[in-house]
This record gives sequence, C-alpha cells and structure tokens, in this order.
Amino acid sequence: MTGDVPRTDKQITEIYNRHVNTVYRVCYLFLKNIPDTEDAVQSTFMKLMNYNGSFHDSEHEKAWLIVTASNHCKNILRQWWRKRTDIDSLSEVLAENDPQDETLSWVLKLPPKYKTVIYLYYYEGYTTVEIAKMLQKNESTIRSQLHTGRNLLKISMGDEGA
Repeated sequence: MTGDVPRTDKQITEIYNRHVNTVYRVCYLFLKNIPDTEDAVQSTFMKLMNYNGSFHDSEHEKAWLIVTASNHCKNILRQWWRKRTDIDSLSEVLAENDPQDETLSWVLKLPPKYKTVIYLYYYEGYTTVEIAKMLQKNESTIRSQLHTGRNLLKISMGDEGA
C-alpha cells in the first residue's frame, strides 16, 4: 500500500487474514492467557485501522503489526493494577497452532527477552538483523539472546529434548 490514505474495509480484512495468527502468537508470548491475548489482538488491529502510514510490502506490514502488538502487550504488563496470572490455557493455544510442536511449549516458558527472539527467529523466520530493527536493539544483543535462549532450552528440555 502506498500513500497516506485510509485503508478500505477490504484492505484491513485482507491484512487481518494474512497476519492474525502471527499477531495472536506474539501477544500470547507476552500475556500467557487467551482473554488478554484476544483483547491485545483486537487492539493491535484497531491501531492498524487508525494508522494512515504506508507499508512497502507484506513483510513490512507484518513487522509493523508485530512491533505494535509487542509494544501494546508490554504496556499492558506495565500497568500497576494488573495481576499476572498464569492461566493453564497453553495446551489450547498449542493445539490451535501445531499440536505436534512440543518445543513451542518449552519456548513459551523462557523469560520474555529470550522467548521473543527465539520465536521470531525460528517460528516467523526473521533474521537477527530484522529482529534487531523490530525490537530496536543491537544485532549483537539479539544474537546473544538467541544463544542464551537456545542454551536455556537445552537445559530446560534436558533428556526430553535430546
């Protein structure tokens, strides 16, 4: 999409259909429960509806949605009144995405800074350069977090991951 013109309902629907699963998974990585995740996904797409900027291509569009969703979720988690509850709904999300992928359940248990980069790298296929730009961090920081995240996964998975 080019130019700074409002998107039509059809364009928003197409963007939604292309990226809703990715936005959902990103939000779930942060919020760890289905109701908050669904609210965050809705808020992310509401922000898209109000955003009149242009995207170079589908990947730029996807990156914008990931960053917007991540920032929205971080803001939710910063709210002083929010109680962080870990609802045991992980199995529902895993069943929806890939019931055979047990590794994702281990990734979701990592600390946020590691699970985000691991997820973006392995599940969404972004390079460390792209992740660094999205998260506004140095490339070396991203590579270090990937390295540490992999090591944490190896340790936590133990014999099960072998």
